[in-house]
Amino acid sequence: MEIPVIVGSGLIVLGVGLGIGKIGGAAMEAIARQPEAYGKIQTAMLIAAALIEGIGFAAFFLA
Repeated sequence: MEIPVIVGSGLIVLGVGLGIGKIGGAAMEAIARQPEAYGKIQTAMLIAAALIEGIGFAAFFLA
């Protein structure tokens, strides 16, 4: 592997990790504010995390 590919891959992993972490934190805060909406919040969080993960995989394969 060349150095730019390694750096690009590292940035992809960093971005995906930060994105999913931010979604998880926001979801936990929303559940703390409205516990009765747990199911809807969890579903939305999982869908958003899967989309971010998919974009990360696509970017990784393109790198």
